[in-house]
Amino acid sequence: MLQVQVLRNNPAWVKERLAIRNFKQPELVDEIIALDDLRRKTQANFDAVQAQANTAAKEIGKLMAQGNKEAAETLKFQVSGLKLETTALSNALAETEKQLHEKLIQLPNLPAAIVPAGHSADDNVVVKNGGNIPQLYAGAKPHWDLIKQYDLIDFETGAKITGSGFPLYKGKGAKLQRALVQFFLDENTQAGYTEYIPPFMVNEASAYGTGQLPDKEGQMYHATEDNFYLIPTAEVPVTNIYRDVILKEEELPIKMTAYSPCFRREAGSFGKDVRGLNRLHQFEKVEIIQIVHPEESYTTLDAMVNHVEGLLLQLELPYRIVRLCGGDMGFTSALTYDFEVFSAAQQRWLEVSSVSNFESFQTNRLKCRFKDASGKTQLAHSLNGSALALPRIVAALLENNQHENGIRLPKALHRYFGAEQLV
Repeated sequence: MLQVQVLRNNPAWVKERLAIRNFKQPELVDEIIALDDLRRKTQANFDAVQAQANTAAKEIGKLMAQGNKEAAETLKFQVSGLKLETTALSNALAETEKQLHEKLIQLPNLPAAIVPAGHSADDNVVVKNGGNIPQLYAGAKPHWDLIKQYDLIDFETGAKITGSGFPLYKGKGAKLQRALVQFFLDENTQAGYTEYIPPFMVNEASAYGTGQLPDKEGQMYHATEDNFYLIPTAEVPVTNIYRDVILKEEELPIKMTAYSPCFRREAGSFGKDVRGLNRLHQFEKVEIIQIVHPEESYTTLDAMVNHVEGLLLQLELPYRIVRLCGGDMGFTSALTYDFEVFSAAQQRWLEVSSVSNFESFQTNRLKCRFKDASGKTQLAHSLNGSALALPRIVAALLENNQHENGIRLPKALHRYFGAEQLV
């Protein structure tokens, strides 16, 4: 959530940055400032009337002590009127603050200066390519055919148990999942991230804190009886560890990693773009999260991008790093880099990670703060990234490493899987 003072300081600049996102309601900025003006005026009136009532109450005590009951009774009558006025002002203040908050949470984060303008993925900027695109043998297959051939994942039984988009991993398919999760967690913890196993459901306050509510309410599975939400990513519960927390400056940076299943109600369509593992309602992911000093967040973002790149290099997958344009960024992000791996059998790029700096957008909602060396309390910055999402990694590993007699594994996974070949 943006801070009102940011809007007040330079509303024209805020509207300019929102335009980079193709935000369609720039008038909200003026409405928020007007409501904040009303809030300030109402607060000032409330404080003045409250002070007048307090002064009068003290005077009543003096008059009573002096035996001047008539003057005291007159003043009591005035205090009663002042109390009614403060009650009315208090109610008006609460209503204004509610309206202000409701409008403020509709504003997305402001994109960083280097975010390119654009409407869709076609306007994103490729900043780096890495790895080698393999040349497959004649007759190479897409991963959904390889999965059936080698009996790795059962989509039909998963659909019977739950529904489409809920795969059933089995045998070596399940073992590959476990190997990847262990590899990612080991690499993350060796890089200084503390491992967590978070709850896989969160309450409304947690979903609001990281920006999923109200922006993505329809995309989350909702357990209505308890008002819990199944997590779309481990970012949500792990970042909320520090909701309503004031840290010491020396505790920063905080580096966390977590494996979790992820649940998303994303509407799918038919065709190869969403076939097999390309789009699921339940999938596994390992996440990295950092809470840092504001002056360090962009250096940290670069370090997290380098870390994810290192994972893909070890998996020997061809990849590219893409800086998202304003129209393709998530609601909470100030700057996002996507990682895509090339699927040789599908001849297309598959997104496998997003690494984002949220600046103070999440921490303002979370009230995650720290005390600096001078004792001043200020908002920390938060960042997160996928390290990594498994489904499309698995798809690319199967497709890019297939040969006539099976599927090889990258060297980094040999000790985790216990073999050099998947099948």
